[in-house]
Amino acid sequence: MTITYSCIANGRAVLAELSLTGGSYQEAAATVLRMVLLRAEPKTIMQMGSFVYHTLFIDGITYLCATDNALDTITPSAFLKNVSDTFLRNPLMSQEHFSPSNAVAADFQQVLGKYMMQYNKNQGDSSISTLRSQVTEVKNIMSKNIDEILENEERLNIFTDKTNDLQTTAKESQKTRKILRRIWWKHFRKIIIITVIRK
Repeated sequence: MTITYSCIANGRAVLAELSLTGGSYQEAAATVLRMVLLRAEPKTIMQMGSFVYHTLFIDGITYLCATDNALDTITPSAFLKNVSDTFLRNPLMSQEHFSPSNAVAADFQQVLGKYMMQYNKNQGDSSISTLRSQVTEVKNIMSKNIDEILENEERLNIFTDKTNDLQTTAKESQKTRKILRRIWWKHFRKIIIITVIRK
């Protein structure tokens, strides 16, 4: 994710802006600023074209940045928070009518540039650390799955052994029943024969 454009606006008037790429952001930024003023929500995220616009709206001032990735919302939020904190700490902000022609606008282009470069640079570091953590997580999950498979295999072997034992016991039980039945019939025949002979 790269922050490619950022601006600070009072209402619809852009006070300071900076673009790191050659794209034309003014039209999309004007549309986003209109939407922010209509909604008056503290934070908004809008997809326009191939860019995602993140805004932070505090006391009539809109802090806006454009990124090339919709998945990361944490980095743009942190960027906008830092820019707003720096902007609100400026002593000229206490003036009622802050105009774009003020020297602060030029200063804030530098502030925007500094924070954009800082957050874009940190993306490389955080991407690597994110990738490493994801690899570690996948490795841990795979190890856990292998352990579970081995446990399941062990349980399956125990179950198979018990099933074999039961089958053997069942066969022996059937043989025993047959033998007992034969003995019973022999005994029953003897009783019948003895009873018939006595009569």
